[in-house]
Amino acid sequence: MSFRHAWVASLFVLLASCAGLPEPPAEPFDVLITSGTVYDGGGGEPYVADVAIRNERIVAVGNIENHAAVLHIDASGLAVAPGFINMLSWAPASLIQDGRSQGDIRQGVTLEVFGEGQSFGPLNDAMKAAMQARQVGIKFDVTWTTLGEYLEFLENKGISPNVASFVGATTLRVHEIGFADRPPTVSELSAMRKLTHQAMQEGALGLGSSLIYAPAFYAETEELIALAGVVGEYGGMYISHMRSEGNRLLQSIDELIRIAREGGVAAEIYHLKMSGKNNWPKYGDVVAKVEQARAEGLAITADMYTYTAGSTGLDAAMPPWVQEGGYEAWVNRLQDPDIRRQVAREMASPTDEWENLMSAAGPDKMLLVGFRSESLRSYIGQTLAEVAAQRGTSAIETAMDLVVEDGSRVQVVYFLMSEENVRRQVALPWVSFGSDAASMATEGVFLEQSTHPRAYGNFVRVLGRYVRDEKVLPLAAAIYKLTKLPASNLKLRDRGELAPGFYGDVVIFDPATVRDHATYDDPHRYATGMVHVLVNGEQVLRDGEHTGALPGRVVRGPGWVGWR
Repeated sequence: MSFRHAWVASLFVLLASCAGLPEPPAEPFDVLITSGTVYDGGGGEPYVADVAIRNERIVAVGNIENHAAVLHIDASGLAVAPGFINMLSWAPASLIQDGRSQGDIRQGVTLEVFGEGQSFGPLNDAMKAAMQARQVGIKFDVTWTTLGEYLEFLENKGISPNVASFVGATTLRVHEIGFADRPPTVSELSAMRKLTHQAMQEGALGLGSSLIYAPAFYAETEELIALAGVVGEYGGMYISHMRSEGNRLLQSIDELIRIAREGGVAAEIYHLKMSGKNNWPKYGDVVAKVEQARAEGLAITADMYTYTAGSTGLDAAMPPWVQEGGYEAWVNRLQDPDIRRQVAREMASPTDEWENLMSAAGPDKMLLVGFRSESLRSYIGQTLAEVAAQRGTSAIETAMDLVVEDGSRVQVVYFLMSEENVRRQVALPWVSFGSDAASMATEGVFLEQSTHPRAYGNFVRVLGRYVRDEKVLPLAAAIYKLTKLPASNLKLRDRGELAPGFYGDVVIFDPATVRDHATYDDPHRYATGMVHVLVNGEQVLRDGEHTGALPGRVVRGPGWVGWR
């Protein structure tokens, strides 16, 4: 309402009260959600209330009577909560293909957070060309350069969820150093810091790293501290797939804590886990380290996915030195008999020097789910051990051959964790949730590959399996960990709660029926039980079906110049 209209309305009310005339009708709400059981995100007891939205934002929560609304949603018998935050989303490309974000919207995810080591900016010309050349299935022109430009590209294209991103430490390193195994020069580190400043001013949430992979593996702790220090100037976060989640897990947590302390920054552990059966007993030591750091005043948190298997490439089964220089150099080395024998020896040997997921899982626990080459896709859904038996070669030789033949790192599901540890982590008060997956649809190009079931079930699995069925934690606590906790950690403005002034990101679901259906054998299956979802006050899910609406916006971090 303009100032002039507001002044006229106020004058009318004054004159009407003096003359005994009826007051003008109240302006209708855009959305009125009535009689739902409200879980406001704070973790407290739920209560039955109405929620009103106008101009993208919540304007009232409580008992709202006799008020008109453009859209009325009866939420009787349903839970009403803030939209969920996916702390680790790999949807930057899938949202270009299909902005509806079907897999996540049907789970109540209203904010996708990108940037695990790699981000879609800043890019130089060589990085743009490589991104274009490495595309599989999903094809797009790289028309942006900076991270901020990419996020605005998505918003302008049209997307259902909101999006935000960390700037990737790997991306910064490749921008200045390429894929070389060496520290940056003084001038290169200065350039990386300058790019970090730019990304933070464009709205990046902080700095993300993924240190088990080349070339991120080559970065020393001091390099990360130097970049994290820039992030800290803006109130951002350092978030990391640490150097080890297995044999050197505890030392890797020490490194993360050191980066937080010396960089003057909050820090989060990506997808907290204890990988490999020998490391499952480390749970207590992990929790003790984090909670000791928190007691000292450091803002250390973590996120997780709710499964006992992870998913990444066969690069995580091979030593980082063989991957120096990028994919082409890696493949060329794998075709040298002497180098190949050395790689095979290292892949077969337990080590603390690098994260060997083949050793942690074993070939019979490595499920092949994604190939670039159509001729190899017949192997999808089989284990590496099964494919090796068919080809008459060892599992190690088969892994190297597949990387060479496919023109990619090959996507694999690795079974690594214990269900007991997953259940205990779900209840930790400083742990939120991330899918570590794209947001896909059960149609089109997405069906050309398999995937991990976390892409379709990670968030409702919290609500269905761990809250309702196994009673690992109360529903109110789970919703806090899906909403206000991550929003607070990221220092987001007006997101993560149902309160006046906050954006109208709202999910309405049936706690008695919400359930994941995706499995490792059949992962492309939508979750059910999510009834309605609103993003910025616009309905994107109605009675469990997507409306086609694309109201998603860029959500920016605390350093954005627009806040100043």
